[in-house]
Amino acid sequence: MIAPVLLREPAKPALLAALHQRLGDRLSTSAAVCAQHGKDESYHQPHAPDAVAFVQNTDEVVEIVRLCAQYDTPVVPFGTGTSLEGHVAALKGGVCIDLSQMNRILRVGTEDLDVTVEAGVTRKQLNEYLRDTGLFFPVDPGADASLGGMAATRASGTNAVRYGTMRENVLALTVVLPDGRVIQTSRRARKSAAGYDLTRLFVGSEGTLGVITEVTLKLYGIPEAISAAVCAFPTIAAAVDTVILTIQSGVPVARIELLDEAQMEAINKYSKLDHKVAPTLFFEFHGTTAGVAEQVEIVNGIAAEQGADDFRWATTQEERSKLWQARHDAYYAALASRPGSKGWATDVCVPISRLAECIAETKTDIAQSSIPSALAGHVGDGNFHLIFMIDPNRPEEIAEASRLNDRMVTRALAMDGTCTGEHGVGYGKMDFLCAEHGEAVEVMASIKRAIDPQNLMNPGKIMRI
Repeated sequence: MIAPVLLREPAKPALLAALHQRLGDRLSTSAAVCAQHGKDESYHQPHAPDAVAFVQNTDEVVEIVRLCAQYDTPVVPFGTGTSLEGHVAALKGGVCIDLSQMNRILRVGTEDLDVTVEAGVTRKQLNEYLRDTGLFFPVDPGADASLGGMAATRASGTNAVRYGTMRENVLALTVVLPDGRVIQTSRRARKSAAGYDLTRLFVGSEGTLGVITEVTLKLYGIPEAISAAVCAFPTIAAAVDTVILTIQSGVPVARIELLDEAQMEAINKYSKLDHKVAPTLFFEFHGTTAGVAEQVEIVNGIAAEQGADDFRWATTQEERSKLWQARHDAYYAALASRPGSKGWATDVCVPISRLAECIAETKTDIAQSSIPSALAGHVGDGNFHLIFMIDPNRPEEIAEASRLNDRMVTRALAMDGTCTGEHGVGYGKMDFLCAEHGEAVEVMASIKRAIDPQNLMNPGKIMRI
């Protein structure tokens, strides 16, 4: 996808002077710093901002946003830059607000099972802080992303089949609006029928409606028992059928991840493992000791009926950590399998009943293509990913990856699925959003215009204004 053509003017000297007076050395116009903040982990073309503001509190965000509005200058929020659809690219230049220094954990409600953090706190930082409380935050997209960024992109990950996505786990947000007003989207009550659900509006808004500065999240008790296992299958269809039957049987599996043979070969080499090179499921079970044993027995029986190998268990915390780190490193493992390649990562999500069909047709496309790729997915909720390892200097490979991506997304939409289960829209999937939602995109645009009439908040993302 080519970046939308947007008129770009350099940030005005008077604005930069005012920002420097407020922030001092925490305002950078260094070419290297700006370049770093104009790219994410995706294949999309980077676009650097004119300046990067390293903020330390909500009041500073308010001042910066008001100044940018005064000088008609775009604002792009930045967490850790791990997004995959060009979310942080400053397509119209402007000021990038880096929230990484807003990294305080403000309050832990152990009795209410919730926590309030500043937007720059990362998920690993939070769980390390919570370790002695017996609580944890389960949403795990793989990267050590900031919680503000995870809320903004409606992130999920390997635990979503059991614990849900950021949509289900964000209780409230503090947001700086484009005119500098600060709102709190909700209180801490677990349910409310009071007014519009503004929390859900800003979760997934990708910085286009405001800057998230604080997040209140649900927490969960650390399970009494945790077991993880790897199981290889004779075919990818057998692995997918095992997933479908497990979910339809009501087994509360915590994680159920699919990796195809190409991805397994890559992670074996990259993470120095020795698993069978075959379609494989990674499982994790949470609960009481008796409950986990029951889950394992049911899933083992389902897998055996599909011709699976015996479960290979990761019995210690160290073994489990190594197993899931290998899964999280799948993207880098795939790239390492073709040195010098650039990763084109894409994802779709379909109803669980159509998952086998969608993956089978996608694998047929892959088999007929010359571009190396690997498939992995959080298949317990119908979400899977493809990574194309492309030579960035060969336009024909980029064109072929684009063709395969278009076919996969079109196929998912035809199955009443979505163009993205967790990567988000950014500027990479705007056309697919129109295909998915039709006239509803204009309703989204109306909300955008009402809240951000100057179109200064991360312009060029999600929809064209």
